[in-house]
Amino acid sequence: MKMGSASAGLVSIFSNGYRSLGAPVSSWRTLASSSLYKHYKRNSKSAVLSCLSSSKIELACLSSKVDVAQTTTSSVNGYHKYDRLLPCPSENGPPRVEHIVVSEGGPVLEYICKSLDLPPLFVADLIHFGAVYFALVCPQPPPSATPEQIRIFKEVTAPSVLSKRTSIKGKTVREAQKTFRITHVEQFVEAGTYLRVHVHPKRFPRCYEIDWKSRIIAAADSYVVLDKPAGTSVGGTSDNIEESCATFASRALGFSNPLKTTHQIDNCTEGWYCILSIVVLARTKEYCSIFHGKIREKKVKKLYLALTAAPVPIGIITHYMRPINVAPRLVSEGWYLCKLEVMECKEVPWPDPVIQQKYCIEDFEWPSKDRAYECKINLLTGRTHQVRAQLAACGAPIVGDSMYMPAAIAEMANPGLNPFGKYKKYTTESDKEMAVTKWFARFGKEPKVAIGLQACQISWDDGEHFYEARSPWWRSGVA
Repeated sequence: MKMGSASAGLVSIFSNGYRSLGAPVSSWRTLASSSLYKHYKRNSKSAVLSCLSSSKIELACLSSKVDVAQTTTSSVNGYHKYDRLLPCPSENGPPRVEHIVVSEGGPVLEYICKSLDLPPLFVADLIHFGAVYFALVCPQPPPSATPEQIRIFKEVTAPSVLSKRTSIKGKTVREAQKTFRITHVEQFVEAGTYLRVHVHPKRFPRCYEIDWKSRIIAAADSYVVLDKPAGTSVGGTSDNIEESCATFASRALGFSNPLKTTHQIDNCTEGWYCILSIVVLARTKEYCSIFHGKIREKKVKKLYLALTAAPVPIGIITHYMRPINVAPRLVSEGWYLCKLEVMECKEVPWPDPVIQQKYCIEDFEWPSKDRAYECKINLLTGRTHQVRAQLAACGAPIVGDSMYMPAAIAEMANPGLNPFGKYKKYTTESDKEMAVTKWFARFGKEPKVAIGLQACQISWDDGEHFYEARSPWWRSGVA
């Protein structure tokens, strides 16, 4: 745990344990030699303000293809040297989330720089990406917190301390602990404010490789229909709202106001970035609300194409999903109802090696790769990972799904392996919990780019609005 000095005006708490990683992240690149960075060395304050004002243009234009020499110099805190967030790395590095309590009020950028030993331009990029959050009052420490971390929490949240803070008068402690994004480098944070900094935000390099105008299916006055590429996020993640379909599609269309997401299921919940999807993005808050209402009233219909490793029977398939937000999702009996309808299932060629390599598709030694099966699916309930989990439970996992295909293969080889499978028996509850823990530790790897799943068709208002996505990657090689 890093403890800031009094001169820094910061205290870093609730370390996530990654500070012990000393090796540099090889995939990160640096812009240390750029003219903007040299200007920062001469005049740091004006450089930061200049960076912020031009960040949208700069971040939009820099390409992930830029070949900049890799930096291997380690900083004093054990991490590789930080300079900028762009060019985008080809792969994500290890996560790093820092938690800070401000002990003396001032501009947020200065506090983060001093506390975490990060350059101002890098922190400005983090703020632009939406990777920095604040709360007026520090949240409850996790069970793994050290005695020192607990002491700091009690000190800054003592009733005698909170009663003196005018910013939280009229609020309950729970209300004051709610987090919000920092939106400006000069935003003032007062003493006692909690900061959460995602130093290594999740990155989406495919955003810089795509011709976004070619992905626009329709652009109406109130909405845009987008053929979402695999390997991208619809509306962004908790630590990266910059590299998203909504942001890049807005720029491609020249919109001054960013598009807004309307499909909760297609927002970047874990796993959905690897799926091709046809999505509706609202141009206004009003239409966003209207479309949400159509979803609630079940006026929006969506069909999926799934490329499976084995045939799936035509008709309705019913499972029950474990009500815990951990992937891979487990299906059994007595949990949340999951229903889908298989409308068609036809035999198609297994993707050839060139296509598999292009989209990082792994076969995980599936026993028969002579043929695959393309299924048209109507989702009758909307659970996270539902199509993937249900098809895997039927012994027909989606091709390339690194989270569910290996688990399906393992279950086929050993029918008692699934901790909630019908063949599994336990003598004690602790044995059951241990089996579940081992299952999640063994499986759960997210696909790198794409899997054989596409939201291929969307319609609403009884078909008045009807749109189809183009052919999926396993047919045309385009994703």
